Amino acid sequence: MAIMFSCNLVKSLFFDSLKPSVKTTLWLLKIMIPISFAVSLAQYYGVIAWCASWLNPLFCHIGLPGASSIAFLTGATATTYAALAVMMSMELTLRQATIIAIMVLICHALPLECTVNKKVGSKPFRMGFLRICGALLAAIYLNLVLPEMSQPFSSVIAATEASITDVLTGWLISSMKLCVMIFCIIYALMFIQKFMEKFDLMQKLTKPLEPLMLFFGLPRHAAYLWLVGNVLGISYGSAVMLQLEDEGKITRQEADEVNYHLIMNHSMLEDTLVFATAGVSALWILTTRLLFSLVLVWSRKGIKCILHKVMQKPKSDTEEQYKM
Repeated sequence: MAIMFSCNLVKSLFFDSLKPSVKTTLWLLKIMIPISFAVSLAQYYGVIAWCASWLNPLFCHIGLPGASSIAFLTGATATTYAALAVMMSMELTLRQATIIAIMVLICHALPLECTVNKKVGSKPFRMGFLRICGALLAAIYLNLVLPEMSQPFSSVIAATEASITDVLTGWLISSMKLCVMIFCIIYALMFIQKFMEKFDLMQKLTKPLEPLMLFFGLPRHAAYLWLVGNVLGISYGSAVMLQLEDEGKITRQEADEVNYHLIMNHSMLEDTLVFATAGVSALWILTTRLLFSLVLVWSRKGIKCILHKVMQKPKSDTEEQYKM
């Protein structure tokens, strides 16, 4: 065992992980930096607030105040943290906050995550459309089943207005932190992946999860991708998918299948903790997202099966007529 964990082995794993980590980090940053800059400007100049005004009538019919559409649009275009910041500036009940939180968790960072989905083999507009529909259906579902929760979520009223200089400075600082954070996460993932490959641990880790993959309607060997996506999210999970595609270990079709689950149910650790800390029930977050991922994946499988049978039927009829 001492030989296994020698300095030479650690050094080898360190350098083997470095190159793909830098490559993947640069790939992600080329997507994330321009999009985050555009969203920051859109928020500052009121574009998102203007778009939200069109959603007000819809939100009033799903148990939410019309102004909460701003929180949803902020999350849909930016991040869950940005949406939470908007929610904390509103006077909401815990029930209303729960509905908005789950909408945002299903449908957040669309420009970024749909672009990332495209890179690994999924159709970005389809992914975005499904997530928007999923968020609205989840709101309708929660409005029907959630018990009354009149306790306030937050009564903190926001702040002062920032100048464009403040916005750009804040964006620059957060982008620099983002670069460091992304590289550290990607490097840790790559190092773990190389380590697991070195000692054939991948199969041992994912084997117990295979029955769960079948329950979710996913390929058996998608367990590692599912695990990464659910722990770290679509952006980092897709980085691992891309690396595995480059190495020929998964196909683009398999990555696409996993994405249908992950667009509803990803980053379960971080996202749940963020909103649970603010007071939203972790149980409602986890069960609702899991339910909608199951409905989406199995509905897609059912539709594909029906279409396949419909396409095969004329051919069979023609063959029978020919035999007669």
